[in-house]
Amino acid sequence: MKTFKIVALQVIDDLHSKNIPLTDGLIINKESEDGSWIIEAYVEKRFESYFTSFKEKDEPFEIRVIITHAANDPAPFTVKIHSIKHVKDHVSILFIGKLSKRRNEYLELLLDDLIKEGLSGEQLLKEFKARMRMKQPAEKK
Repeated sequence: MKTFKIVALQVIDDLHSKNIPLTDGLIINKESEDGSWIIEAYVEKRFESYFTSFKEKDEPFEIRVIITHAANDPAPFTVKIHSIKHVKDHVSILFIGKLSKRRNEYLELLLDDLIKEGLSGEQLLKEFKARMRMKQPAEKK
């Protein structure tokens, strides 16, 4: 098994992405034949109901995480929520999943999402770069 720190988490919900601020996070490559990973996100308690809705659906969904350094590209995963635990004024969300879409598919989804938001030209490029690094979206003018 290999363990890494995660520095950013993004949930893909109905083909839109939602950045989830992390207090801390960890990802474990189980190096098993089925290719499963364990991802733990330690987030503010205000996100509990958001993640509870995914757990109640009990269906796989997409997330992206940046591992180790903010400059790394996001890694896409298809996951299910295994558990949600209270830890003081935070919650620990435990995901189980597999590495999913290749980078090109991620880029196509991101670009499609931005075009559907009505962005074009320099504004499209600026927002594309911002979201590639999973920072907060650039301000729209």
